[in-house]
Amino acid sequence: MQIIEQITHLQLMNQFWLLLLFLIPMVLISRMAVAGTRFSPILIIVILGLSLGYLLVYTGVATPGLAEFPLVDFMARTTIIALIVSFFVGGQELRKILGNKDLDSEDIITPSDEETILGTNRSQFIFIIRAFFLLFGLEGLTRLLLNDEGSIFSSTYPLIAYIGIIGAILFIDNRAKINNKHQYIRKGLLEMGTIVLVLVLSFHIATLMKPFIALPQIFFAMMISAALGAILYNWTFGPTVRALLYAGIPVVLAANFMVGGSRIGDAFSITGMNAVLAYGFFGQLFWMFGGIALVMFFAKTAHARNLAPGMAGSLSHSGLTGACTAGDFGATAAKRAPIMINIPFFGHIFVFSVLAISAERGSLWIWPSLLIVAVGIFLTVLSLINLRKSAGEDKKEVKALMQFSFGWQMCAVFGGLALLSLSTMSLDYAAMAQSSAISHFGLFAAIQGGMFGSEASALIPFIFSMPFLVHPLVFFMFGKAMENNGEMPIKPVYILALIGVAGVAFAIFGV
Repeated sequence: MQIIEQITHLQLMNQFWLLLLFLIPMVLISRMAVAGTRFSPILIIVILGLSLGYLLVYTGVATPGLAEFPLVDFMARTTIIALIVSFFVGGQELRKILGNKDLDSEDIITPSDEETILGTNRSQFIFIIRAFFLLFGLEGLTRLLLNDEGSIFSSTYPLIAYIGIIGAILFIDNRAKINNKHQYIRKGLLEMGTIVLVLVLSFHIATLMKPFIALPQIFFAMMISAALGAILYNWTFGPTVRALLYAGIPVVLAANFMVGGSRIGDAFSITGMNAVLAYGFFGQLFWMFGGIALVMFFAKTAHARNLAPGMAGSLSHSGLTGACTAGDFGATAAKRAPIMINIPFFGHIFVFSVLAISAERGSLWIWPSLLIVAVGIFLTVLSLINLRKSAGEDKKEVKALMQFSFGWQMCAVFGGLALLSLSTMSLDYAAMAQSSAISHFGLFAAIQGGMFGSEASALIPFIFSMPFLVHPLVFFMFGKAMENNGEMPIKPVYILALIGVAGVAFAIFGV
């Protein structure tokens, strides 16, 4: 027995170094591949992650789901940690805009711009490494506090938490100019503690609410973190928030795409999976470029400062969210994205309530869904009118985009589920299909957390990752926009939207 325990402990360290070597190079190479262009590295992470997951299974090193690499799945399930930071920053920006607060504040750090690896400067490199350790350590500490015993590493959570937190504290850029180093480190520790507190509180609230309505943990985490952001709107970021805001989503996506790639070979044999994948693939074109086409045609704006954060928020789109917050589409889009991500989540009290009841019923609760779609259409129309009247004024554009994010989200989530209810697809498959069709991070986290059962929880990394193969088109179009002073090409958008319409109709009625 002692020998088995020693092997298990040794395996933990081997798994840790493998995880580090899997994920960090993936993020760095993706940045290297797009260096000197205006394209987002998220696109390359998709390809690398899916390829690596598939190769591990193809070469016999692992089985579908990567059960032999449990820490990959461990890291893939840290989605909620990365989102908490985005919600916090979004709450700050909302308070500043709605309360007419001063948006400018003195920062306590000037990052180093010395290029360490092609496409990545020194501070960015440190952010990526620190984000990895933060996700690893905070997830371990949270599972320890919640007495999670469902993992092979459950007895070693204290060690996992220690390694992650110590690593996160250690990786502070010594070449960055920091006004008050002790204050900066203290801020980082306080941010870590707050994230863990939000995770524990949201878990217990979700557990208490479960007998009444099975709202997922992500909903309560969003509400708490956004409220904290609104209260602490003057908080200047410490190393924890900076790292997770910059690199948290890319690292989480890299792990999820690995898990998804490992299921490529066997998932196609599952009955009904072709319809799910077809809808997810063409739904990306339909909801993304359909929304952009609406903004272009009715609001008469094709600039990425509106389109990128507007679509990131309205679809809760993980890829665009990561690209925006990383600054790939300019400073204006980076500032607006956290606001737009937060706005639709206030409507998620209706989204997750209806979905929770639908999950218990085993079918979509249709009349409330249609009512939400009607509200979404009204808000979308109102937003397009206001955006057209904004005349490029920042505050007017932001408020119009907030309306669009809320309205188009309601149309996309429940409009899509209503369309899928016309097919023979079960509700859990429909939820997976819709989550992947709009790359919806919140719905993904809810499904991953077990909202629609264990089968959906196991399959969602694969289902969610496959439509990312459409993302070369998405990021190519936004890349072309950035090369054209932010202006998106118009005719290709209309063509892609029409292809999406045809594809969605085929997936629902023809597969």
